[in-house]
Amino acid sequence: MSERYVTPPHLSPDEFRRQGHAVIDWIADYWQRVGEQPVLSQLSPGSVRDRLPTEAPMNGEAFEALLSDLDDVVLPGLTHWQHPRFFAYFPANSSPAAVLGDLISSGIGAQGMLWSTSPAVTELEQRVTDWLSAAIGLGAWSRNDGRGGGVIQDTASTATMTALLAALHRATAGRARDAGVQDGKAYAVYASTEAHSSLLKAAMMTGIGYQNVRQIPVDPRTQQMDTTALRTAIERDVAEGICPVMVVSAVGTTATCAIDDTLAIGRITAEHGIWLHVDAAFAGVAAVCPEHRRVLAGVDEYADSLVTNPHKWLLTSFDCSAFWVRNRSALTGALSILPEYLRNAATASGDVVDYRDWHPQLGRRFRSLKLWAVMRTYGITGLQAHIRSGIAMAEQLETLILQDDRFELVLPRALSLVCFALKDADRTEQLMNAVNASGVAYLTHTRLQGRFVIRASIGGVWTTPADIDHTWQAIQQTVDQLLETEA
Repeated sequence: MSERYVTPPHLSPDEFRRQGHAVIDWIADYWQRVGEQPVLSQLSPGSVRDRLPTEAPMNGEAFEALLSDLDDVVLPGLTHWQHPRFFAYFPANSSPAAVLGDLISSGIGAQGMLWSTSPAVTELEQRVTDWLSAAIGLGAWSRNDGRGGGVIQDTASTATMTALLAALHRATAGRARDAGVQDGKAYAVYASTEAHSSLLKAAMMTGIGYQNVRQIPVDPRTQQMDTTALRTAIERDVAEGICPVMVVSAVGTTATCAIDDTLAIGRITAEHGIWLHVDAAFAGVAAVCPEHRRVLAGVDEYADSLVTNPHKWLLTSFDCSAFWVRNRSALTGALSILPEYLRNAATASGDVVDYRDWHPQLGRRFRSLKLWAVMRTYGITGLQAHIRSGIAMAEQLETLILQDDRFELVLPRALSLVCFALKDADRTEQLMNAVNASGVAYLTHTRLQGRFVIRASIGGVWTTPADIDHTWQAIQQTVDQLLETEA
């Protein structure tokens, strides 16, 4: 072969080791200094892009040049999700153990689409999802030695779409697999108005359609789905010849961490034979603590599938979304396709699980390594301590809010999420924007009955009680400045 077609030399093992140490040092230094950075990036649109060459280098550069650009180009353009005062959205935990597990996964570079392409990728995932299901108190239906089992998806959005595909397969007795929903029938799915937008996207992608998602109203006091309205909507659809496919019970909504009454919803779905999917993406992991198992009440009795994200609040780096199904045949029936190039003796034997049949994508990463690393190094007691710490700091913030008569809790604290506002509602948005612009903390908002409400979601890896106090001081100082300006 001509030399000009030979791949340039890779890093030698010794050079990889040297550069790898430099990368680990950079990450460790980043964790030490991240609390000193503005939480929210202060750059204007295009600032990072304008500092990068318009074309890739023709010849390779030293790896040190990339590390230098991390500090000079990338770091100023980051919103720091690992910052101890990142209270926006939900946590995106990335613990040291998870990072090392991810590094090992990348180094191994296995592709686990089939059992035969790396048995360890499949079997470690089966064992770890069993560990996690036991840790959060799920029953035997979720274990991999029965009819159901668990799988690690990339995100809860993919898990929801996967559940909908399985539900559609069951509701149509398999017809949707071949003909989709082009059979002249109308199909509907149901969730509260506060449920995650991924269900709307799943309905669009599966062909059910955005307009066929029934968004059920919530109780304004609790933000829980109104189960009477759910029953009415289902019965109306059935009377009109519309086929109910799936109901989603939200356990920890994004806006307010509302927890639907899964037990009551399950009774309704059982009456009508409708698939019940429980979206516990955020709050489900709280069930590692026995005192919070109530968040999953009704799941063992009625759920056909459940998703929860260790990459939110359980110390595992993105992406790692645990998904369990009561009957795996609904998944494989909906998603199994076996072209000749995937045929192999292990699959033909029927003795193994091929996870390619458990989600839309074919290729899959060795995600279980990082969850395995987290569960082994922290143990169940360590995971429980992290959840309890987040809740305790949310209680700390809740107490501070109640002690300042300028503020009010708009809803009761839900686990580690606090929703609050100034009593003078007109200034609440201005307050949040000013705090975010200061770089001290990052908060986001929702609207409840049209009212602007600040939400503080606590549970980061590096967050301490001192960060709660620091943030509250910044909030109070900002309010004082707003009042002085208007005076």
